[in-house]
Amino acid sequence: MPRTSTRLTFTVLATGAGVFSMLQSLIAPALPTVQHALHTSQSTATWVMTAYLLSASVFTPILGRVGDLIGKKRTLVAVLVTVAVGCLLAALAPTIGVLIVARVVQGIGGALFPLSFGIIRDEFDAAEVPGSISNLSAVIAAGGGVGMVAAGPIVSALDYRWLFWIPVAVVAMVTLVAVRYVPESPHRAEGKVGWLGAGLLSAWLVALLLPLSQAGVWGWGSAKVIGLFAAAVVLFALWLLAEARSAHPLIDLRVMRLPAVWTTNLAALLFGAGMYAIWSFLPGFVQTPAAAGYGFGASVTASGLLMLPMLIAMFASGLLSARLQPLFGAKALLATGAALGAVACGLLTLQHDAQWQIGLVAGVFGLGIGLAFASMANLIVGSVPPSQTGAATGMNANIRTIGGSIGAAVTGVLVTSRLQPTGLPYESGYTHGFALLTTLCLAAALAALLVPTRRVTGTPPGPRAESVVPATAKAEETVHP
Repeated sequence: MPRTSTRLTFTVLATGAGVFSMLQSLIAPALPTVQHALHTSQSTATWVMTAYLLSASVFTPILGRVGDLIGKKRTLVAVLVTVAVGCLLAALAPTIGVLIVARVVQGIGGALFPLSFGIIRDEFDAAEVPGSISNLSAVIAAGGGVGMVAAGPIVSALDYRWLFWIPVAVVAMVTLVAVRYVPESPHRAEGKVGWLGAGLLSAWLVALLLPLSQAGVWGWGSAKVIGLFAAAVVLFALWLLAEARSAHPLIDLRVMRLPAVWTTNLAALLFGAGMYAIWSFLPGFVQTPAAAGYGFGASVTASGLLMLPMLIAMFASGLLSARLQPLFGAKALLATGAALGAVACGLLTLQHDAQWQIGLVAGVFGLGIGLAFASMANLIVGSVPPSQTGAATGMNANIRTIGGSIGAAVTGVLVTSRLQPTGLPYESGYTHGFALLTTLCLAAALAALLVPTRRVTGTPPGPRAESVVPATAKAEETVHP
């Protein structure tokens, strides 16, 4: 493929994935505004985030597998159209119910991640694949930061509905370019979608993530929370049994058991717990009025600007990882990224009295996110057969999200366990929460050290999909004897 086409394809993939990543965090700072504008309660408004989370978790691995089977470009275009429709519906939503439905539709865009990684693996020369995946991961990571930074100015200058109007225009344009210029991947997996496995996967994910996201409202000891957690355990066991017996599993468990895959996924679970919790609680910390004994009383816009060092650092380190990976290997970068997250959270635990300290912590954590995102994607793509790229990278993204939900939920318990008479948390709650995140990131760094030592580097041009890394053919042989 000519390099110009490769660059255009990458631009389309990066724009689509970046917009979806931005949608994850863009609406969070504006939830109070949405609550007021649509005349709803705080507990109902949180479903704007929960619905998106559940939808993305369900559709990311399923549509990643569908792309492996029927064609990644075809699935990519369908997903982009769906995201544009979801954003349009959200921009026009007259009620909170319609907005929640729109967020469910938008969540289908989670499949853009595995589809994009799969297209890069299929269409780019083997020597370009690791660097392109690192660069795409940098865009995905930065997209979440852009959402946090941009939400305040957009809402202040325009209206919260423009948080969706802008993505409508961008995604519509990207869809048209994708139809015309993105090639259809020649590699197709054999078989069909195992719908029993897909249904059970969806069921246990919802049963797990729903109580994690709503436990603060329902109560951790409530029958709904306990019942759903119990259901998640049973459904997960049934899913494992169904996938092991299926002739056409949605997620090939033999692939998930590959040493490089399960260790990377373990690191993703732990690092995701720290990362998403920082995204969730650091803005709230800096927005707390100084009268509470901590915090800076920052506005939504000002708190977003304090996160700007994280955005810049994660994008820069993600791009830099493409150059560092051939020298040090993806394993070393993943361990380093998680360790930087632990350093940032440790600093935050000990020192959070000045805004420059928050900016420094955000920057250090951003460096870690950029390195970790890029290396996780490359480790997964380089360790699974081409026919499993979409499903495997989709599950990795899902596992990171599950970790994020667990981390945010447990941190929320620590932060809000004791409240001041004003209803604000005590400073000790945040300190304990930040200490927990330090531990989680440190555990992620240790998990990264378990990844088998093998550098994921570019190889001379040859058969594109099969020669991404030397072990790929071996993985194919192991998984499909």
